[in-house]
Amino acid sequence: MAQYLTLAIGRMELPPFVTESKDAVPASLVATAELESCLARLDGPARRWAEATGFKAEPGQLAMLPGPDGGLSRLLIGWKPEEPLWALAALPGSLPERNYMLDAAPSQATTRLALGWALGAYAFTRYKKRDKGWAALVWPKAADRGLVELLADGIFLARDLINTPAEDMGPSNLAEAAADLARKHRAKIDIIVGEALLTENYPTIHAVGRAATEARAPRLIDVIWGDPAAPKVTLVGKGVCFDTGGLDLKPSSGMRMMKKDMGGAAVSLGVARLVMEADLPVRLVTRIGCVENSVSGTAMRPSDVIRTRSGLTVEVGNTDAEGRLVLCDLLDDACNEQPTILVDFATLTGAARVALGPDLPAFFCNEDAWAETLLLAGANVYDPIWRLPLWAGYEEWLKSPVADINNVSSKPFAGAIVAALFLKRFVTKNVCHAHIDLYAWNDQTRPGRPEGGEAQSMRAVFAALSRQFGADTIADR
Repeated sequence: MAQYLTLAIGRMELPPFVTESKDAVPASLVATAELESCLARLDGPARRWAEATGFKAEPGQLAMLPGPDGGLSRLLIGWKPEEPLWALAALPGSLPERNYMLDAAPSQATTRLALGWALGAYAFTRYKKRDKGWAALVWPKAADRGLVELLADGIFLARDLINTPAEDMGPSNLAEAAADLARKHRAKIDIIVGEALLTENYPTIHAVGRAATEARAPRLIDVIWGDPAAPKVTLVGKGVCFDTGGLDLKPSSGMRMMKKDMGGAAVSLGVARLVMEADLPVRLVTRIGCVENSVSGTAMRPSDVIRTRSGLTVEVGNTDAEGRLVLCDLLDDACNEQPTILVDFATLTGAARVALGPDLPAFFCNEDAWAETLLLAGANVYDPIWRLPLWAGYEEWLKSPVADINNVSSKPFAGAIVAALFLKRFVTKNVCHAHIDLYAWNDQTRPGRPEGGEAQSMRAVFAALSRQFGADTIADR
């Protein structure tokens, strides 16, 4: 797979695929219902070996069958045909470093099987190299190779950006990654830095990031691509490269993983890469607020009042609710341009994780048809998201006695909904808007999903955009 960003693209020491191989070890996918017939087709020694080693064709179970010469002759891989994506994902790093070939697989599943294999060959190697290579798979004939490479590279981009610690992934580094992506796709990019944010009327981004050092000053990234006459799609990303909590300082346990607080920005760049590489017929705008929420004498304070780009005033009830402040000026700016679709991505609330856990991003949407498209797309590509309501009854919880709105509620309930309602105040009613509150992290290693940064909702949004703008074949694979 091609490498695009020198800064933070996933690197694979050995290619996880080969075009052909005469000595490839054959591999058979076996569902539990097919186990008896599969064993009956094996010769006596191979069948007895599979039975003696307890192969039951359970998902993820593997039988390595010996040949007459004692070498490896065949793999049996247990799987669920209705869940193909992760069926092969554990194998690239666990099998002997040889070439393997699926001898039969449902044609409709081969692209997903190949994508799972590719994702299983991801490693973050910027600071620690792997001590071994990868097993390689002969490209399944029915697999869409271009789509697999496209999706894997986009996911690797987001994972690497998230995994890179803040020392090497500050606001300037994130802007550099966006600039590299823009150059690759001949997109226009504008970057507004530091005090210029006030001149250009992005006061909330400046307020959150002004406490950082000059070298890590806040900035706005604006990447524009595609035909100006095409339907406009705007992606907005929360790029908090490190979040101390500000003067409402997080405890050390809460600060431990805050390098991932720019996960929304990473996913928005990943989606942008997919859209541009696939050449979807849209006018794409990707807008990211890059900041560090630091502590210094210039940090914003609890009870400060900020006049936002929209003119609404916000009382800072808590400096650790900074992500919604970064987003609100970007959303207002986007709505003034009247996009057909507006999607923002943010690692916004712990409340979303309490409600739905780490694997299921929450999303909010002001248009039912687009929400349904997103839900169906996520389910179809095994990248699930879950809709929560924009419950109007909680809007009064954001009232402030000194400003138009507070950035937090004094109540300990419904934190994800309250945050979404805050953002809703900066979105005009005639703009179709989805807000995705994601974790952007794997807490544990699973096949194809190593512990670390994760591009949650990326494939779901890309599939939904593909379907919305006429590229159904992409969305359905």
